[in-house]
Amino acid sequence: MTHYDLAIIGSGSGNSLITPDWDGRKVALIDGGVFGGTCLNVGCIPTKMFVFPAELATGAKEAGALGVDLELRGVRWRTIRDRIFSRIDAISWDGRRYRADELENVALYEDYVRFTGDRSLVTGAGEEIHADQVVIAAGSRAMLPDIPGITLPQVHTSDTIMRLDELPGRILIIGGGYIAAEFAHIFGAFGSAVTVVNRSGQLLRTLDDTVSAAFTAEAVRQWDVVLDHTVASLTANDDGSVHAVLAGDSARELDVDVVLVAAGRVPNTDRLDAAAVGLDLEADGRLVVDAQQRVLRDGAPVDGVWALGDVSNKFQLKHVANHEARIVSHNLTHPEDLRSSDHRFVPAAVFTHPQVAVVGLTESEALAKAEAEGFEVAVVVQQYGSTAFGWAMEDTTGFVKLIADRRTGLILGAHIMGHEASMIIQPVIQAMSFGLDAQSMASGQYWIHPALTEVIENALLSLKAG
Repeated sequence: MTHYDLAIIGSGSGNSLITPDWDGRKVALIDGGVFGGTCLNVGCIPTKMFVFPAELATGAKEAGALGVDLELRGVRWRTIRDRIFSRIDAISWDGRRYRADELENVALYEDYVRFTGDRSLVTGAGEEIHADQVVIAAGSRAMLPDIPGITLPQVHTSDTIMRLDELPGRILIIGGGYIAAEFAHIFGAFGSAVTVVNRSGQLLRTLDDTVSAAFTAEAVRQWDVVLDHTVASLTANDDGSVHAVLAGDSARELDVDVVLVAAGRVPNTDRLDAAAVGLDLEADGRLVVDAQQRVLRDGAPVDGVWALGDVSNKFQLKHVANHEARIVSHNLTHPEDLRSSDHRFVPAAVFTHPQVAVVGLTESEALAKAEAEGFEVAVVVQQYGSTAFGWAMEDTTGFVKLIADRRTGLILGAHIMGHEASMIIQPVIQAMSFGLDAQSMASGQYWIHPALTEVIENALLSLKAG
């Protein structure tokens, strides 16, 4: 058994824990997947690098409404793909080389690992590891539903779909969440015939009802969206395509070239044998941690065991994992001054078309909170088209929805659908994080005219709160 001062399971956000604080101390970095984790290799970064050219292609299609005749002459899928992964693969390889070859105090184990005790581990190759501190940053993986034919080679997850050799003529996307919405935009913009099958009646159904309904309407306009249906079976045709049978109110069949399963992600706790050593788990399999990111057993912290990222939080967002990594990094080396993670105002964005960005409570959540605590909720929906920039775009679908405590004017939630929603929402995140009420936010600063951020200003001024 080899002893380390620190063992880190996962090379995504966990990789950032190897700071100068650990120089001269032995560190084990363990990861059986591709070095760098989900975000770098198969998540946030490559998908957004596909989204940007998809937006260019979409702009060419939509410019005619403004009197500009642009022609999309074609999409060079391999050029786009190779530009993205030549950069990403190099970053992953350089990160691996640096940890494996250049840091004398770091040992890189390129293998999966499982717990045999509180701070004892064994790799798939049988190497035994013990550490004074263990950080679990093992992430999550794509979930594969139990569908006949789900293992066909034409069936992909977000891990593999971006490395296809050719742009598919027809793609079936199973799911209606963030990943499904983003890839529907990418492939639809590039010219694939997109069919989205979702088991519920709305896409992005975990978001505020106003956003979910509005986005579903826009999705139906862009793609073939089949709601309230599931995929009953997938079979291979002789020509290499896939025959899909859908089940719902009415039976439907279709043939596609590629299937993308975007049915959610599951934490990798099962691969770690976390339950076998008695670590507390949430109903969905996530590790239970306290505010300081300490892993719990029977509700109490396990000495020297920490967790961060998708393996323990519900958000599955890189910026949350990075925040938690900073907290863990401090707490590992300052046990006398533990810090807590702040999950109060976690924003998220869906880089689809149109973009969606959210932070805080939905309207239904705010109303439930208000009923329990005895206050009134103020709600406003402001259209992009109420601003000069919205006129310039001839925007008829974008909007900002703000929810506030009527007594204090403090913003409880913001939900935006439209052009650059992921950037438009940032001032609201700042206001919520630092306790700025709606009236002060609206009147206490200049708003650039005629920037699109005026839609936030107008929403604040229309919000009858405070």
